[in-house]
Amino acid sequence: MNPLIRLIPAAMVRFFASPYVAGDSLPKAIAVVKKLHLERGLLSTLDLLAEDIRTDAQAKKNLDTYLNMVDAVSTCGLPREALPTLSLKPSSYTTRPLQEGGDAAGSVAAILQIARRAEEKGVALTIDMESRHWTDFTLDALRLLHKQGMRHVGAVLQTRLHRTEKDLDALPPGQRVRLVIGIYREPGDVALTDKSAMKERMLQFAGKLLQRGHFVEFASHDDSYVRRFVDQVAPAAGAGPDRYEVQMLYGVPRERVLAELQKKGVRARLYVPFAVGWDMAIQYLRRRLDEYPAMTLLVTKNLIFRR
Repeated sequence: MNPLIRLIPAAMVRFFASPYVAGDSLPKAIAVVKKLHLERGLLSTLDLLAEDIRTDAQAKKNLDTYLNMVDAVSTCGLPREALPTLSLKPSSYTTRPLQEGGDAAGSVAAILQIARRAEEKGVALTIDMESRHWTDFTLDALRLLHKQGMRHVGAVLQTRLHRTEKDLDALPPGQRVRLVIGIYREPGDVALTDKSAMKERMLQFAGKLLQRGHFVEFASHDDSYVRRFVDQVAPAAGAGPDRYEVQMLYGVPRERVLAELQKKGVRARLYVPFAVGWDMAIQYLRRRLDEYPAMTLLVTKNLIFRR
């Protein structure tokens, strides 16, 4: 990590993080997603900030928290069609991460346990995509779940990776897919470095997925690309609003475009991260600032526009 980022005081990091993190406990996160739906008609997906695991106790705590999340979501009082979905990262359940040459021991078993509980409770689940080191592992886990009949589990694909077009072809039939450009910095031999090209790929891949019968979750804050997806790509693929949704991050001010989408009958969902203790949330934001330095400017602009 950049030493300058390590020097940023924790209190300042927390100040920057607070608009983008739904609190430091599960009850606070549940309160946020209920408020988003009841006051603004927005759907949510909950994500526990729980990366960079170093002890078995941390991995076990993350697993227990996700099982509790399934139970809390299923009984939160929202209509079934408005229940939050859950997103998880495979690296949250192992002390042997792939990016450090490990074998991710324990991760698949934890994911299977969470997926089974979610299936029992009627809660949809999405397995997030991390750096390129995790791509094969994550797609293999998804295929395993699909073979076991767990159709409630969705995938995430990053359009910056050159391999993603082939990965589209290997998806199980009818797979729910969240398309993102991806935040992980990757070398030029495996990924695009131009963001406009990544976004053009999003539109291209979204069209292919819709034509093949997949449900597409188009995750972008770029209003122009969101509108192109909704107004051009989806209709060209013969897909109505029941075949896709648009997703954005909690805390990023996009009220106008979200309201515009809702008027068109398009489902809009916010990705809502929370932590169990602010120390993990602060670690998360430090890593994001290191991977994506431009985030500092984005956060500052968002804070200004909120005033």
